[in-house]
Amino acid sequence: MTPQQMSTFIDELYAASGSGDWDKVASMVTDDLVISEAPGLPMEGTHTGKDALKNLYLDVFAMLQVESLEMVERTFGGDHACCILKMHYGKGLEPAELVEMFRFEGGKVAEIKPFYYDPAPVRAAAAAFSGS
Repeated sequence: MTPQQMSTFIDELYAASGSGDWDKVASMVTDDLVISEAPGLPMEGTHTGKDALKNLYLDVFAMLQVESLEMVERTFGGDHACCILKMHYGKGLEPAELVEMFRFEGGKVAEIKPFYYDPAPVRAAAAAFSGS
């Protein structure tokens, strides 16, 4: 895939996830999709399969009450794309800064690996909304 194709694909993947079009999301990922969340995060662990993004998205957005994802920048190389993001929460909480790494295989996403600059805002959001 070209960088432009990857960029368009990522836009469509974020839009489909954001609108809850899980059939479209499933068509955009490999059957053995792997999403790795770092230890120490409330959503830590390895999430696999065609429904991994759906399940993780629904859990994370509910747990952290994510209000929006702000796309800051993107970069591409080979079969990889990286998106620099800010994850915004309610209650005046500090946003989390992260990079999501996407690895493409056969025109679909095969791996997503988020890297958080500082996990403290994620943990703060989880704590702030745990009783909600």
